Order: sequence, then C-alpha cells, then structure tokens
Amino acid sequence: MKRVSLDPRVSRIDFAEGENPQNLINENIDQWETYEVFTQKKRGDQHQHVGIVHAPSKDLALVMAKEQYARRGYCVNLWVVPTASVTATEYEDSDIFDSVPEKTHREAVDYKVKGKITKYLESKKTMA
Repeated sequence: MKRVSLDPRVSRIDFAEGENPQNLINENIDQWETYEVFTQKKRGDQHQHVGIVHAPSKDLALVMAKEQYARRGYCVNLWVVPTASVTATEYEDSDIFDSVPEKTHREAVDYKVKGKITKYLESKKTMA
C-alpha cells in the first residue's frame, strides 16, 4: 500500500497490507516548523522582515535563511524566530493605538521656547 503525502520521503515508502505507517514514521516528518526571517543590511540599521523558511530545527532554519535571503544581497546579521513565538494584537483591539487628546504637553508646539531654539539653530548655520 502506497502512502499519499506531500513529503517525498513518505510517499516512496511501501507499507504492507494492514501495517500502521504511524509506527514507522516520525509524526513530525510531514510539517516542519516555520521561522520568520529578519536581515540587517549594515551595522546599526534596523532588522527588516524578509520572509519565512520551513525547517526542522532552529540551526537549520538559520542555514536555510542565509541561503534563501542573504546569498545574493548584502547582509551583516540574520535573525530567525519561530513563528509560534510571534505575538500580535487583534484587529478588534485597534483602539489601544488611539492617542488621548489631552496629552498635548508631550508635543513640542506647546513649549514657548520654540523661537529661541530656531534662533539658536540659525546662528549655528551662520557660524559654519
């Protein structure tokens, strides 16, 4: 009996009639974990999300990410994070990003020293 699977290692195995394939195959063979990949183009820059890789371990995910996303482009650092470790907000909770209007003291326009700062910056330009 031929087992149907997307994994070619499994689909090539011939099982005897009545044989339980789960006893012969590791349960995790069909699906590898996904890892989010972030690259840093030059030192000091922020890491940018560039995609995902499927890998059986974090070490192989790093190798596969390097081959996939840093082989042709310039990259100085690479992050590989399990997708399951990423936490995100729900779209229904978007109100947590709304700002409160009564906190205008945080804005620079509320301070009366703006004219002095502008004058100082202009004087620095004329000196240079």
